[in-house]
Amino acid sequence: MSSGLEQAHPKPSAQHIEQVPEEEERVEVTEEDNRRILRKTDIYVLSILAWVYWLQILDKSVLGYAATFGLKTDAHLLNNQYSTIGSLNAIAQLAWMPFSSYLIVRVPPRILMSVIVSCWGAALCGMAASTSYPGLAACRFLLGLFEAACLPLFAVLTSVWYRRAEQPLRICVWYGTNGLGTIMASAFAYGFGNIKSPKIHVYQMIFLFCGLMTVCTGPFVYWRLSNSISEARFLSAEDRKKAVERVRSNNTGTDPTNKFKWGQALEAALDLKTWLFFAMALCVNFGASVTLTFGPLILKGIGFDKFRTSLLNMPFGAFQIIVIFFASYGAYWFKVKSLIMASLVLPVLGGLIVLYVLPRPNEGGLLAGYYLLAFLYGTNPLIVSWISANTAGSTKKSVVLVGFNAASACGNIIGPLLFRDEDAPLYKHGLLACIGIFSALVASIALQIFNFFVLNRMKRAERVRNGKPADFHDASMDKRFRQHVTPTTTDVDKLAASTMGVVLGDNALLDLTDRENDEFVYVY
Repeated sequence: MSSGLEQAHPKPSAQHIEQVPEEEERVEVTEEDNRRILRKTDIYVLSILAWVYWLQILDKSVLGYAATFGLKTDAHLLNNQYSTIGSLNAIAQLAWMPFSSYLIVRVPPRILMSVIVSCWGAALCGMAASTSYPGLAACRFLLGLFEAACLPLFAVLTSVWYRRAEQPLRICVWYGTNGLGTIMASAFAYGFGNIKSPKIHVYQMIFLFCGLMTVCTGPFVYWRLSNSISEARFLSAEDRKKAVERVRSNNTGTDPTNKFKWGQALEAALDLKTWLFFAMALCVNFGASVTLTFGPLILKGIGFDKFRTSLLNMPFGAFQIIVIFFASYGAYWFKVKSLIMASLVLPVLGGLIVLYVLPRPNEGGLLAGYYLLAFLYGTNPLIVSWISANTAGSTKKSVVLVGFNAASACGNIIGPLLFRDEDAPLYKHGLLACIGIFSALVASIALQIFNFFVLNRMKRAERVRNGKPADFHDASMDKRFRQHVTPTTTDVDKLAASTMGVVLGDNALLDLTDRENDEFVYVY
């Protein structure tokens, strides 16, 4: 007969055992080891993520600048055809989401990223060759299709390579290239706009330059990127083991399983937190469409010519970078994402109200209101890091992050449609709708905080039933590295666990979801 202790701690199923990596052997990791591995990871992984994400933002945002330099006239766009082209990128992303979640799990990141980067670059080059609505629409759709896996793939890679405390700042680095993309797109538009050519339109030069730069990046990604910690070519065999130990306390696994688990996908679909994250992303990206597709047109409507419109969007991009950095650093320092995210919504609401109520002409006030919208760019990286920190299981994490991107796509589809041509140049109906949407965002954040509070109480009770301590220190959220409980440590957590024959952390590298792992702690 089995002992009570064995009943309280059933052995992992065969399905789980087969997922344990070879690096399960526990090794000692010093703070010096931690810093060295983190530095190398930043150089060889984070730099690639930042460069590729910048290209994705650049390639997607140049449409707005092309419009200020005659795209509508040169391509003979009528009625709401420009709005439709702006939405097609997101429509393609939404349509491709189920395939994205499957591919992220099944295809090695090194191959997947290099292929999609080269393909969306080719699609942007195709836009340069298009001088009509059908051609632009088809290429814009393909651009969105190949970009669909970008953000969820990057979020998964960040959660695999970095500790939970480190993730907000790393997501800040690659997502913060939103602002850099805005700055460089403005600079490219201004530069190419001053080139006079009877044979090629300005918008074609912009598309072709950015597209070719992206196509050339694909082979570079394949050459430099490693698939996982266990395959990291920039680490020695000993350091790969230490790198695995470094992220053990995340309790979210370290290697892709190469197997799509339908049970985890169903759990993601039935999880309340998935839908609350979906609601947050939807609300944020309703507003993002204001600046991405219609930002240059709004500035032009305020009263600036096309050259000043391009230049005035450069400080807006710089402001995005500043906001994203301080928001992400605040999440790292205070170990909280929810309240910081809610505080970012207030300036956005203020900016929308200013744009809505101030009469024209009032260039200074309206420009200040428009710049306040940059605060919304600090929310998306916090949502992504919040999802990554609170979702475990390779398939479940892929599905939830793809769901986030689907919500973003929905927001980007509907957002531009709120800004109708007949409302130009004030676009008051769209601005009023966005005021209501950002108010709903605050409510979604509050509900998620309450949800995690309840889930953590349930986890405490589950650990007690399994003979484990109700509370233990969550080392993954420490600013300085602190090794997860191992047979060689002597901290309080280890002593408390050892009295019951329990070693904490053995579940960390199994492909368990946050619901299945009783040691998982939800963070706010």
